[in-house]
Amino acid sequence: MTLQMNNDDGLYYRQTLFDQAKRVVIKVGSAVLTGDNGLDESVIANIARQISFLQSSGREVILVSSGAVAAGRKRLGVVKTPHEELRVKQALAATGQGLLMQAYELAFAEFRQPVAQVLLTHADLSHRGRYLNVRNTIRTLFEFGVVPIINENDTVSAEELRFSDNDTLGALMTNMIGADMFIILTDVDCLYTGHPVEDPDARPMYTVAAVTREIERMAGQAGSALGTGGMMAKLRAVKMVAACGGSSFIGPGRHPEILKALFSGELVGTFFLPGKGALNRRKHWIAYVLKPQGFLVVDDGARRALVEQGRSLLPSGIVEVQGSFAVGAPVHCLDRQGTVIAAGLSNYDAADIERIKGRKTGEIAAILGTKDTDEVIHRDNLVVLGREGEI
Repeated sequence: MTLQMNNDDGLYYRQTLFDQAKRVVIKVGSAVLTGDNGLDESVIANIARQISFLQSSGREVILVSSGAVAAGRKRLGVVKTPHEELRVKQALAATGQGLLMQAYELAFAEFRQPVAQVLLTHADLSHRGRYLNVRNTIRTLFEFGVVPIINENDTVSAEELRFSDNDTLGALMTNMIGADMFIILTDVDCLYTGHPVEDPDARPMYTVAAVTREIERMAGQAGSALGTGGMMAKLRAVKMVAACGGSSFIGPGRHPEILKALFSGELVGTFFLPGKGALNRRKHWIAYVLKPQGFLVVDDGARRALVEQGRSLLPSGIVEVQGSFAVGAPVHCLDRQGTVIAAGLSNYDAADIERIKGRKTGEIAAILGTKDTDEVIHRDNLVVLGREGEI
C-alpha cells in the first residue's frame, strides 16, 4: 500500500466505505466545541442536527465528546495554569459535565432524538466482565434508537487509570462495538504532506492507505501542520481502528455540513483506509485496552518466532523480567533494544518466569515443582505490535 492514493481511487474507496458504514463513532474535541465564552451552543446544535440526520438514514451513531473541563472552567472562572493539579481538573469536569449534557439534551431535542450519557473509566474496560457490560448497554441503547454520548469520567479517574485522551477512548469504542468508521472532528482541515504555509509544494492528503512511520515522522516535526492539535494521538487512534478492520476520518469539525459532505462524497478532510487484517475483539482487548503490568525482554530468536512466525513465547527465549505481576496479567514483550513487539497474557507470575527464563520447557517441572503449560504466553493470547501500519 502506498502512503496516499490518487484522488480518483481515493474518492472511490472513500465513497464505498461511507456508503457501507452502518455504525459510526464520532469524536468531537474541545477545540471544536468551545470558544471564549465556554461551550459554543451553535456548534453543538449543528452537530446534533447532522447526527440526527445520520440516525434518520438508518445508521447507528455514538458521540464521544470532550468539553466538560472547558465548560466547568468557564462557569467557575478558573484560569488554566501550566501545571494544573488533577484535583482541579476533576472539580472542573464535575461542574462542566452537567452543562455539557444539558447543551446536548436541548440541541438533540429539537430533532426529537433521545440521547444517553455514558461516563467511563479505564477500569470499566480493562475488566473483561465490565467491558462486555458496557458493550451490551450500548447495543441496547441502539435498539431504543438512542445516541450514546460518551466521555471519560474525569471526576473519579485516577491518573494511572485514565485514558490518554478522548481520541483513544473513541478508538476503543469503535472497536468495542464493531463500528465501521471512526470520525474525528477537530480544528484542522486535513493532513498535508508539509506545512502549507512554509512549504509551497505541500499537498493535502485526502486518502491515506496506512499510517506508516513516514506519516508519524511528519506528525512529530516541530512546526509541522501535522503536529498541531494533538495529531499524534489522533494517528495512534486511527491505527488502533485500522488494526481491527475499521476506517477513520480526520477533518474540520466547524464545517457547517461536515457529516453530510462526507457521506455525500465530497473530497474533504483526510480519510484512512482499514488495515489488511482485522484483530478479533478479544485480541483487540488484550492489545489496546489492557495496560501492561510487566515486561518480558526476549532474545532475537524469540523475537523472530513471535513477529515472523506467529508462535507462542517459550521460557527459553526470555532474557529479562521487569515488574511484579500475577498469573494472567497483561504484559508486553520487548526486544533487546527495548522496542515493544507484542502484548499478551502471562501463564506464569513474574517470580516463576524469573526462575525459568532461558530454560527449556522440559525443565519447567523440575525447577518449579509443577508445570501447567509449556508456554509463558500462548499465541492465542498474544498480539504482535510494532510493524508498519500498527501501533
